Amino acid sequence: MTPGFAQDQIFLHILTESYRRLTGRNLMASDADAHWLYHDAPFSLLAHSAAIDPCFIYANQSAQNCFEYNWDEIIKLPSRLSAEMLDRAERQRLLDAVTQHGYIDNYSGIRIAKSGRRFWIKNATVWNLTDEKGIQHGQAALFADCENIE
Repeated sequence: MTPGFAQDQIFLHILTESYRRLTGRNLMASDADAHWLYHDAPFSLLAHSAAIDPCFIYANQSAQNCFEYNWDEIIKLPSRLSAEMLDRAERQRLLDAVTQHGYIDNYSGIRIAKSGRRFWIKNATVWNLTDEKGIQHGQAALFADCENIE
C-alpha cells in the first residue's frame, strides 16, 4: 500500500519536473510510475518542505529502509534530525548552496538512522522543488549509495 501523499499527482509533478528541469535527467520512465518510484526504485528519494524547520514530506521505501523509519514516522521528522548534531552545520551549508544554485550533484555526507546507526550517503543529487512559476516547495535528495560507518 502506497501512502496517499506518495501518490499525490501535484507533488509528484513538482518532484519529477523540477528534477528534470534542473538536471536534464528523468526520475521515472513516465508520470504513471509513482508506484515504482515509491516501492521499487533502485535509489533512495526524500523530500522536505520549505518551512523554516522543514519536516520530511516524502520518503520512498528505499529511503525509509535506510533511515529505519516507516512512512508515518518519517513524514513527522524534522529533516535536520537526519544528521547528527555535529554534522548539521555542514548539512545546512549544503542546503544553502542548493537554494542558491538550484541543485548539487555528487554530494556525500554522514547521516543517522533511527537506531543511531551512522552511514554515509554518497553521490547524492540534492535539488530545489520548484514549480513552473518558480515557487519553492522544499528540497529533495536522491542517492543510490549508502555505506554504514563502523
